[in-house]
Amino acid sequence: MIYGILIEGLIYGIMVLGVFITFRILNFADMTVDGSFPMGAAIMAVLLTRSVPALAAIPLAFAGGALAGFVTSLIHTRLKIPDLLSGILTMTMLYSVNLRVMSNRANLSLLRVPTLFSRISALTEGVLPGSLTVVLYCILVLAVVKIILDLFFHTDFGLSMGALGANPQLIISQGMNPDVIKMAGISLANGLVAVSGSYAAMYQGFADVNLGSGMIVSGLASLMIGEFLMRSNRIGVQTLRVILGSILYRALMYMARNYGYKINMNPNDLKLMTALLIILCLVLSRSGFRAGARARKKTPEAKP
Repeated sequence: MIYGILIEGLIYGIMVLGVFITFRILNFADMTVDGSFPMGAAIMAVLLTRSVPALAAIPLAFAGGALAGFVTSLIHTRLKIPDLLSGILTMTMLYSVNLRVMSNRANLSLLRVPTLFSRISALTEGVLPGSLTVVLYCILVLAVVKIILDLFFHTDFGLSMGALGANPQLIISQGMNPDVIKMAGISLANGLVAVSGSYAAMYQGFADVNLGSGMIVSGLASLMIGEFLMRSNRIGVQTLRVILGSILYRALMYMARNYGYKINMNPNDLKLMTALLIILCLVLSRSGFRAGARARKKTPEAKP
């Protein structure tokens, strides 16, 4: 149970990092996630069935997701279509694209195909449990992704990307093109989402064209839970709480699936629970913010 929660939380944590970039860094409501996630899974599944090594397929999955994000950014910046609608349009187009990638099949099984996880488990057979080996590998991958993102957001371009989401006029006044920065950020985010989808396909043993259904909602729920757990303006802490939020969200979903029957819940209620969880986190966050603001107002100012 614990291993399963950790593996899912870590795999989907890469996706939540992508959601974090668009929704929090760029302040861009990107619905492309529901299409780029299954795109990564589809690319990985097709390449694995054609005997392409998983380590070579992962960069290709990233490229596919990045291209999807680039299309969304082009629709938004060049055609001046609102961000939410741009993502919905790309997500809709990706449904057909993903079917084409999988040769017009809605589902592609990997049960008899060696994956990266099965190979890693085989290497440590008799030394470590297979599930523990997969957990350690996922921790390593996510740690590398987190460190790279932390370093990136400390560069001039990364700082400009953060400033774009907070104050677009500042970027324009500095002589930088906000459209280019936005394109890079959305492409990076969806590339990470596709990588998460590729790992999910290997872990679950199949790729499905509907694999991304509700993915943006679960990503937002994980993001909100992480923000509720930890409050900080430091990028290192922000990316860490995203990962913790993803793990906690998967733990809550596991409990709902396995123990929800005690309160007459069934798997059909999971999406309802996710939406209510997001609403609860938003309400609690705003209540905490208002309480903090009132406390600051009541605090007497220090006299010189």
